[in-house]
Amino acid sequence: MKRPVFKSASLISAILLTTTACAQPSATDGGNKKLTQAAPSVQAASTVNKSIDSRLRELLTQAGIKTQITSIAPSKLPNMYQVSLAGQPPLHITADGKYVIQGELQKNPSKRVVTKTPARSSSLQVGKPISASLKSDLLANMSALKNMSAKTPFFYTAVPGVIWGATLEGVPFLLSDDGQYITDGEISVIENGQFIGLDSNFERLKNQSVFATLDDSQLITYPATSPEKAVIYVANDVNCPYCRRLHQQLPMLNAKGVTVKTIGYPIYEKSPEQMRAIWCQGSEDSRRTAFDKAMLQGKMTPAPASCTADYVTPNREKSAGLAVMATPAIYREDGVLYQASFESPEFLEFLGVD
Repeated sequence: MKRPVFKSASLISAILLTTTACAQPSATDGGNKKLTQAAPSVQAASTVNKSIDSRLRELLTQAGIKTQITSIAPSKLPNMYQVSLAGQPPLHITADGKYVIQGELQKNPSKRVVTKTPARSSSLQVGKPISASLKSDLLANMSALKNMSAKTPFFYTAVPGVIWGATLEGVPFLLSDDGQYITDGEISVIENGQFIGLDSNFERLKNQSVFATLDDSQLITYPATSPEKAVIYVANDVNCPYCRRLHQQLPMLNAKGVTVKTIGYPIYEKSPEQMRAIWCQGSEDSRRTAFDKAMLQGKMTPAPASCTADYVTPNREKSAGLAVMATPAIYREDGVLYQASFESPEFLEFLGVD
């Protein structure tokens, strides 16, 4: 494996979460491979003028890129330039040098059905779901790709013409808004001449958009028992040991004014049916009681014989846009993901409570 030029925030998050969370099963990785199977990598063509070339080289060198830059050319991703690096995956960077993606582009092997150039997004659309018409056109141009469906989440990014998407397993990817080129990279930011990690503003706004789509009646909610100071969303699995440890802290969090909204997010093989049974209980109180038994005692409550419905999967699919890497995934209501141990003092600071 080639060493990345810089560590993305997603990679740093993965390192943190491996010691404080239950990781997604390896099947997720397989879903990512299926996304672009049989798609060759794409090289940028043509050249850029000398002033842009010089400015981008200078900016990247200042930001810490030590690998030799072999060429800079227009990228196949709209409004970006491809920076080819010796022995490394290329970078794709905006003309102002603010937004950067590292990764090989893959050509979509699907037949291109819609050939018109989409209307490009504005800054007001960052983190919003793409329009229904653009989604329809994208899917029409992605028929040969697995894991793509009307349920696949797509969002506008800060780079007009570059779309963020995720498989229903929560594996993120980026693509051109005509659906022709795809990469598993993510958008990072250069600020004050330094890489500062993923585009946190996009992540925050995207997550807010996801929360707005959730069916609140199918979240198991633990309301604050003192004046509410914070609301958090937690993607949870009943068989995740760290989820159970977090659950033990809920009375303390509620007493400090924190309302906890639980998203059923099964990742273990036996969890989907066990969680469906919990969500099948007839009232909010009975669902909460069944969930408490599972999390605190390891006792699973069977579904009533009359309940054959699945109230977990709809919110689980809508949550794919969160790109959950591991459970428990904890988000503030403003969309910010917590990326350290919930058992550290930093957690309460993150929530803004004493």
